[in-house]
Amino acid sequence: MTIVDLGIPLAVRSALAVRGVRTETSVRRGPGAGPSDDGHLVVDGVNAALPIDPGSPYVVRDGRIYEDGTDLGVAVTPVARPRFYDLATADGVPYRKIALLHGRDVLASTVVQTCIRYDESQRCRFCAIEESLRAGSTVAAKTPAQLAEVAAAAVALDGVRQVVLTTGTTTGPDRGAVHLARCVRAVTAAVPGIPVQVQIEPPGDLDAIDELHRAGATAIGIHAEALDDDVRRAWMPGKGAVPMAEYEAAWDRAVAVFGRNRVSTYVLVGLGEDPDELVTACGRLVERGVYPFVVPLRVLPGTLAHADGATPPDPAVVADVTGRVADLLRAAGMRGADQAAGCAACGACSALPAAGA
Repeated sequence: MTIVDLGIPLAVRSALAVRGVRTETSVRRGPGAGPSDDGHLVVDGVNAALPIDPGSPYVVRDGRIYEDGTDLGVAVTPVARPRFYDLATADGVPYRKIALLHGRDVLASTVVQTCIRYDESQRCRFCAIEESLRAGSTVAAKTPAQLAEVAAAAVALDGVRQVVLTTGTTTGPDRGAVHLARCVRAVTAAVPGIPVQVQIEPPGDLDAIDELHRAGATAIGIHAEALDDDVRRAWMPGKGAVPMAEYEAAWDRAVAVFGRNRVSTYVLVGLGEDPDELVTACGRLVERGVYPFVVPLRVLPGTLAHADGATPPDPAVVADVTGRVADLLRAAGMRGADQAAGCAACGACSALPAAGA
């Protein structure tokens, strides 16, 4: 495994991703549709979404990270609270209930905050998509007009440079793609040229992928989270029932439409997959032109995994898998930053940027 020296060692970045830090942050995202309940920081100049954990061995002091009194040589700056958080729509909905700042320059929204798979028998055990709705921190469905208004403000006031739009799975065969396409059109009309990533399950009709691209999406995430069928069924009873062949067909169509390295999938380390088999499976994704966005499992409050007493993965395993996948990506000339928008372009939830991918 070859590690690219980008400042922060991969082992340290992986440990921070798992163990988090002790610090105060102005921008923090609670449990929701994504895999993280994190504070947003800039670590050695790169976006980082890290757990804020009072029990972490890592502490931020004077803009540096320390472990047991030792300066690790890692500079940290908290992301400033964005100004658009102080605004509301004409009908009184706070902008931050419509979209949130991720990292220092990414606007993200779950356009439909409910999921047909949220019944306990079907739910992804690491997911808390409806918990933020129950907590009153968001609204169930965001309209294209609302998203366009917030995006324009976030760009003008806070220098946002990319947008991520995801959705809970809906009942229709498009699995949410139709509404996502409407939202993309509205955002790109309000902010011409803004890169947008969409995230969706494989739609029943693959033409929906073409429609998302025609709407103006720059990149797409079709997230499997696990690549072993036994692990998929154990952790994602609903999504795991969708044959992997449907994911493969969707990835291939998306690569044909969006282009190589404009398609990604989350891969969670810590669900029980053998590390060597996981890396091999990620290699097959890279060969397809799909970027495997490797992220450690976060056991979030409100998830079934938390109720089960699941634990995060070993940071050394995260570093090993991340480093080997990064080698594959670099050899293929695939960098997350080249996607222009999306989780891989931001990189905050993963240690892949520390390994040059």
